Amino acid sequence: GRLVFPTMQLSVKSLFHFHSLCSFQIAVAGVPFTFTWRSPIATNGQPFPWTSMRLPKAVFPVHYDLSLHPNLTSLDFSGVVRIQLDVREDTRAIVLHAKQMHISNVFLLSPEGVKPLEVLEYPRFHQLALVSDTTLTKGRKYEVHLEFAANLSDSFHGFYKSSYRTSSGEVRVLASTQFEATFARGAFPCFDEPAFKANFTIQIVREPRHIAISNMPKVKTVELPGGLLEDHFDTTVKMSTYLVAYIVSDFLSVSRTTQHGVKISIYAVPEKIDQTAYALDAAVKLLDFYDDYFDIPYPLPKQDLAAIPDFQSGAMENWGLTTYRETALLYDPEKSSASDKLGITKVIAHELAHQWFGNLVTMEWWNDLWLNEGFAKFMEYISVDLTYPELQVDDFFLGKCFEAMEVDSLSSSHPVSTPVENPTQIQEMFDDVSYDKGACILNMLQDFLTPEAFEIGIIRYLKKYSYQNTVNSHLWESLTDVSLHLLLFFVLQVKVTTQMHKEFCEELDVRAIMDTWTLQEGFPLVTVEVRGREVRLSQERYLKTDDPSLTEGFLWQIPLTYKTSASNTIHRFLLKNKTDVLYLPEEVAWVKFNVDMSGYYMVHYAGEGWNSIIKLLQHNHTALSSNDRASLIQNVFQLVSIGKVKLDQALELSLYLSKETEIMAVTQGFGELVPLYKLMEKRDMPVLENQMKGYIVELFRELIDRQEWTDSGSVSQRMLRSYLLLFACVRNYAPCVEKAMQLFNKWKESDGKMSLPVDVTMAIFVVGARTPEGWDFLFEKYRSSMQMSNIFMIELTIVSLHFRMLEQSLDGAVMKTQDLPDVLVSISRNPRGYKMAWDFLRRHWHTLIKRFDLGSHTVSFMVAGVTNQYSTREMLNEVQSFFNSLTEESGSEMRCIQQTYETIEDNIRWMDTHLPLLQNWLNKHSGKLVHEDL
Repeated sequence: GRLVFPTMQLSVKSLFHFHSLCSFQIAVAGVPFTFTWRSPIATNGQPFPWTSMRLPKAVFPVHYDLSLHPNLTSLDFSGVVRIQLDVREDTRAIVLHAKQMHISNVFLLSPEGVKPLEVLEYPRFHQLALVSDTTLTKGRKYEVHLEFAANLSDSFHGFYKSSYRTSSGEVRVLASTQFEATFARGAFPCFDEPAFKANFTIQIVREPRHIAISNMPKVKTVELPGGLLEDHFDTTVKMSTYLVAYIVSDFLSVSRTTQHGVKISIYAVPEKIDQTAYALDAAVKLLDFYDDYFDIPYPLPKQDLAAIPDFQSGAMENWGLTTYRETALLYDPEKSSASDKLGITKVIAHELAHQWFGNLVTMEWWNDLWLNEGFAKFMEYISVDLTYPELQVDDFFLGKCFEAMEVDSLSSSHPVSTPVENPTQIQEMFDDVSYDKGACILNMLQDFLTPEAFEIGIIRYLKKYSYQNTVNSHLWESLTDVSLHLLLFFVLQVKVTTQMHKEFCEELDVRAIMDTWTLQEGFPLVTVEVRGREVRLSQERYLKTDDPSLTEGFLWQIPLTYKTSASNTIHRFLLKNKTDVLYLPEEVAWVKFNVDMSGYYMVHYAGEGWNSIIKLLQHNHTALSSNDRASLIQNVFQLVSIGKVKLDQALELSLYLSKETEIMAVTQGFGELVPLYKLMEKRDMPVLENQMKGYIVELFRELIDRQEWTDSGSVSQRMLRSYLLLFACVRNYAPCVEKAMQLFNKWKESDGKMSLPVDVTMAIFVVGARTPEGWDFLFEKYRSSMQMSNIFMIELTIVSLHFRMLEQSLDGAVMKTQDLPDVLVSISRNPRGYKMAWDFLRRHWHTLIKRFDLGSHTVSFMVAGVTNQYSTREMLNEVQSFFNSLTEESGSEMRCIQQTYETIEDNIRWMDTHLPLLQNWLNKHSGKLVHEDL
């Protein structure tokens, strides 16, 4: 296109290079518009009247009237949206979002009548500008009408196609939505930012063989010409676009009503509707719990939970219609494990917590995503612990903090609250920092304020900001106010001195404390040195780097907790400075800081501190809680990485694990020891690698031998059994392999009809799949039943068929594409398959980022999972060479790439520094492990 001026004619391109015209006024569709050399150009060649990726605040939506007609045969959809507007500043351009859709018949309804609008499109920012030839006046009400059409997405986001195969082999198609974070704009034109909340009234046209469900209950169905039906849904509460949802499918449902009168329904494909009973019970119980806990009634008349056959993440919290991967919602008592039951309960608890945290009160912008996700992750543990105590969910929370620290110990980590602008950066916020670190710092704050004060504070926050958007400081203000009120009550009751009152008030500035945890990345390492009754404290940033300058300038306000050999009482101390000193009432044999690891920090015991801890663990490990023991294992091995502790000292501590029986401490022992031989597998050093493997098997041999091949015991015992027996069989521990092979042969002889203990099925399959006949039998059972969703685990043992499995995941013909990331990472962990996984990731990179979306947690999971065990300079160079060849559009700026470089650098540094020590220590201890009394 060209811009015509009275005295000259310039192409749009020449304007960008003509510096004397860097700012001038022209008319766009009759509207005066200041054009600069930075102004974007619309697809028709005209200047686009908005320069920012964030939408202007001149116009806000009030109500959407949305009509949709998806065609599940032609795999496309059309629709009409009418948006009522609140004009807050005079303007002639309404800027909103639309992505990859055809827009037509756009007009404005105003008090003066109906008139067409000029439509300008700027695809780079997914923006539309609807330009009027007269000014839209502040304070007056308007409505825009747009017609649109697009294809159903073939990815996992937007309004997308899903399918499943019936037992008779018929493929059935459905259409579902996934709009978080920036994908509603691909389904209908809208103001696709969380702060633009509005009400939605939705109508969906469908064939009689399908049903339609959405956020709200259906109020009526209208018959249309051609045998079609149109479902009309009730108007939603005020909410953000990313929470809108609708599904057109042949699903069946089961329903119940909560004590508070909310109708709960579980939707699934017809042949799996008999797997919905557990989810229905859990959803009813959990929604009732939240209704009471938050002291705010669930605001909708119904809550649907739908199991979608193709789903990228675990689940999505759409208001009134939460959506799930099938494995995250459906439970088969005959085939699902204890781990499955715990996982399903936690996911439902997470999504229902979002109905308040995220949906009712929403972060203003994606930089504070953690206000949604950190809270939902935290509440998932609180709610499941109180509603399903038999699931022992507390045994697993600590693992989330360890996972967060793994990412947060890199210089490429980010603050919990961090600026983001474009969709890729927004997607990257859905990571372990937002979810797990967010939950862990909330847990620390609850421990500091007391659960009672914390609960009152978050209820106050939710009530004050219902149907609004918030930032970090709103939460801290609510919690500070409540804490000070409780403190005042305490002062009046106990007659605390004015000075003590003043000190307590200073400590209860929640914002001052929590800003240090949310506005800077990383976490502190607290060094403790005991000298008689004196305890010297210092803090620094824990960082896996060889550049000490990167740890400077960080300071946290740390709510320390500790206990000693003299007393089980938990003592508290707020460490605000770089260094401080506290005094014990008497000298003690040992001191343990960060009790139960309720705080998000690591501890280093200087001087004789670690030796006294090791002695305690060797002679009386139950003097400390399971979480305390797990935290000591994690801390000591992580301190080896930064040179604070010698490797042989950490290994001496690990010897006590031969007496350990609790799941958190055992799995953390594996979590620190197994990666050591995984690094060796990538360096072709079989002698040392096998020594290390042998040490781990011997360390846990007695615990492995005590495991029964049944489904008996508590959830934690069952999950530990599953973990131990799978490890032992993979490591070729003879008693395990013999028992697994015996059970596999019986199962195979019964043509798969014999019922195997669910918890040990994977250990049995891993062994059974080692023969070609066993593999073929398993694969055929998978193809015919589609029940064995974790079958990819047998990739650990069969290398010759890896390529076939990957290709079948990519095209979705036999295995669902949603399972590809797990298959790929599983293969990468096999010492003979990791190069194949890396080659596949490189070869199919552009397909993968299109299918799973740039910046998504899934893409990060694949990048990290495939590369995080590399430990040679050659592999680092290969990884850097590939990622350096990418453009920004294909992912070169993604945070996970920088994290990958750092992780491999750390692996190289670890191997170069510690291998000789490890070799010497294993030589010294080989075959000398004593189980009776260390």
